[in-house]
Amino acid sequence: MASEDFMKCLQYAAQKHSTQRRKDPQSTPYVNHVINVSTILAVEAGITDEGVLMAALLHDVVEDTDATFGDVEKLFGTEVSTLVRAVTDDKSLEKEERKRLQIENASKTPRKGKLIKLADKLDNLRDLQVHTPQGWTEERREEYFVWAKQVVDNMRGTNAVLEAKLDEIFRDRNLL
Repeated sequence: MASEDFMKCLQYAAQKHSTQRRKDPQSTPYVNHVINVSTILAVEAGITDEGVLMAALLHDVVEDTDATFGDVEKLFGTEVSTLVRAVTDDKSLEKEERKRLQIENASKTPRKGKLIKLADKLDNLRDLQVHTPQGWTEERREEYFVWAKQVVDNMRGTNAVLEAKLDEIFRDRNLL
């Protein structure tokens, strides 16, 4: 059964992402993505650590909303805030620099953060297998697969189940 803290976290994520949409043709509510990431961890990877599952729900909240790390820490504690910080890109940097740093820093990310990053990449790549996001070219879509593999390769040895599912996608794209 989900704890009170987990449910408050889910509600907070839903509220913070309430006006955001994915770039798929259906403009899916963005909150579905963070729920998917947490669900991938719990259901597919067997992760039971509630702090990891909560941080997965919040993994984009500071990056993409008006929430701060201080807000996350006050509401959900130091452990969750530290994990959210570990997986949050610095939006003050240019996009290409953020992408480069994700590759470079992936291996230095704490194991629990790597779990969230792997599940995040898995959900994003599953979407990209089915849809090209609005405003993206096919070339940009293919470049994302290549970039995601570079990030994942620097987190190998974190979770065999998630890595095998990612490798299936990479194999389908002739990247393995």
